[in-house]
Amino acid sequence: MRVLVTGGAGFIGQHVVRGLLARNHEVRVLDSLRSDVHGEDPHWRPSNEVEFQRGDVRSADSIDEALNGVDAVIHLAAKVGLGVAVSDMPDYASSNDVGAAELLAGMARNNVLRLTLASSMVVYGEGEAICSEHGSVRPAPRLEAALAEGDFEPPCPHCGKPLTNQLVGEDTPFDPRNAYATSKVAQEFYASNWARVTGGSVAAMRYHNVYGPGMPKDTPYAGVAAIFLSALRRGQAPTVFEDGGQRRDFIHVRDVAQATILACEQHQSGVRAWNVGSGTPRTVGQMAEALARALNGPKPVVTGRYRLGDVRHITADSSRLSELGWKPSISFEDGMAELSGMS
Repeated sequence: MRVLVTGGAGFIGQHVVRGLLARNHEVRVLDSLRSDVHGEDPHWRPSNEVEFQRGDVRSADSIDEALNGVDAVIHLAAKVGLGVAVSDMPDYASSNDVGAAELLAGMARNNVLRLTLASSMVVYGEGEAICSEHGSVRPAPRLEAALAEGDFEPPCPHCGKPLTNQLVGEDTPFDPRNAYATSKVAQEFYASNWARVTGGSVAAMRYHNVYGPGMPKDTPYAGVAAIFLSALRRGQAPTVFEDGGQRRDFIHVRDVAQATILACEQHQSGVRAWNVGSGTPRTVGQMAEALARALNGPKPVVTGRYRLGDVRHITADSSRLSELGWKPSISFEDGMAELSGMS
């Protein structure tokens, strides 16, 4: 196939592009190389095997040019991050919502009917949990007064009792709790609307916490692994928010790329979502400790600091991906060892 990868110069995008080439697909990359991600002088340069177009997904002209002769699209271009500030909302709405809408309109104009969409586990908010009295519930939002007192666990929305976290499946209702999450929900809805009208197919890949070679560092988009790694490289202890007990599913970028490519190749009708995670939840504190050990660095410092809008626990069931013949191939231990050897 000839595949258009939007955001192909980004962290996940570069791994997806390499994976597509390894499977003998033709690849075209559309990327704006936005300066807040790539710097004023982007270091990324496409290989001779990749057709590169610098452009913004919000531009109809750029979209039409990029879609010419394309069989399928992998849409990775987005403003990422937490999006916890109200001032971030316009940029998320423009970059993500408008960007997806322009892409989908262009795909309809150009009769390109296969989309693989980078979504996120943040669409679930706190997911679901078990209350000893009320059974399965959606955790109540965490209040700033409770966070300030060091009470980090979200309570039962009915009785306020502590909850037992559980894995969430793809049928769990959306509950976005910040601007980034809301933009990802909007992208999924726009894509579903497009599919119903055009008969196109949508594979929505709900990525967990992705880490690995090429991950952003020292930028607003750096994930927790990159932030810890940067601190350790400076000889400083990684600082952990809250009490370090936040549960996440850390998944290696090469495994994410493989799942994305398999969905692009195999999913050809209807709308289907897949959680993309390792299947083994760990805490943020455990990741900090693993990196500190791997680099023989100082032990993490648990600060008790918090960000209003952060999700306490989100870990999803990724077993549906077995439909595509996928399973994670890189263990957490091997991934941490690889990070420790990165410059």
